[in-house]
Amino acid sequence: MKWKLAICVAVAVAIQAGLSTVWRPAAYADLTLVVVVYFALQRDAVQAVVLGTLAGLATDVLSGGLLGARGFSMTLTAYLLAALVTRVMIDNPLLRIPVIAGSAAFNTVVYLLLHQFFGQPANPPGPIAETLAFGVIWTTVAGTVVAFVLDLFFSESTRRRQRRAFAFRRRIARRGLGRRKF
Repeated sequence: MKWKLAICVAVAVAIQAGLSTVWRPAAYADLTLVVVVYFALQRDAVQAVVLGTLAGLATDVLSGGLLGARGFSMTLTAYLLAALVTRVMIDNPLLRIPVIAGSAAFNTVVYLLLHQFFGQPANPPGPIAETLAFGVIWTTVAGTVVAFVLDLFFSESTRRRQRRAFAFRRRIARRGLGRRKF
């Protein structure tokens, strides 16, 4: 499973770096964030935070921006999302769309604030509202497709993990129904 994770991150970083040089609007789609969000939704907080840090730093190295800004913003996004997932079950294909959009908005705001704080130009350049809007839209559209592909790639391990997480609830539900006398 760890090698699949490394391949997913490497492919996302490579595609994002290559696509933004070929087609300029693709610079707004943050594919590495989508991979981080997907694995943060899998209920493994430590793995999500480490993945967010590594994916963000790899993206920083290839983008030529402020080194560590994307790494910090993705780590913070992965941590907050993993903390939310431990309390609320949001690993539903339909709920992923607003989760990806919210994560993209939060990640972009933190990234742009770090650039403003250190007095560096943002990457991609432009007004903050335009960068935020395009980033959320492009990341949500690309993220929906990428999450579907990742579901196909990790489908068996995801089903097994979900069964294990909710086995206790099912066992309690079965016991509770057997004792009731109506």
